[in-house]
Amino acid sequence: MEVVVGRIAKSHGVRGELAVDVRTDSPEERFAAGAVLTARHRDGRTRELTIAAARPHSGRLLVTFEQIRSREEADAVRGVLLLADTADLPPTDDPDEFYDHELEGLRAELADGTVVGAVQEIVHAPGGELLSLDREGRTVLVPFVREIVPVVDVAGGRVVLDPPEGLLDDTD
Repeated sequence: MEVVVGRIAKSHGVRGELAVDVRTDSPEERFAAGAVLTARHRDGRTRELTIAAARPHSGRLLVTFEQIRSREEADAVRGVLLLADTADLPPTDDPDEFYDHELEGLRAELADGTVVGAVQEIVHAPGGELLSLDREGRTVLVPFVREIVPVVDVAGGRVVLDPPEGLLDDTD
């Protein structure tokens, strides 16, 4: 299984350097020189890219890939998702820390077992992480904090919610 570790935002300069929005907690490992990532284009095509160099710049990483050497080649990969194999991810030592892919697809339920939806994705917002739930075809964002999500049971395929009043209500 592969997980998104970054998205190519734009080219930078004339020698093929790229500004990358990082979507991993360990960019120093994922974007280390010699690391190989899978690039997935919007049309579904994939190819492997090898990191030549990476450096921080204005909240992003500026990355040079061995296969991309010009501004034109860099412009052609704008918007591409960068993926790493989950088998290459180190185990988390903290029992309260999870990889996004471990949470995606989990059943979201209340303490009494009432199913309220499924986790679609984890949204990394400036104020913290949010669980994006599919609730009967409607997206609901739930703050991913212990007070609202007291139980994460990856092995059991579920997260338990204790939402404040109104959080899951229809606003239509």
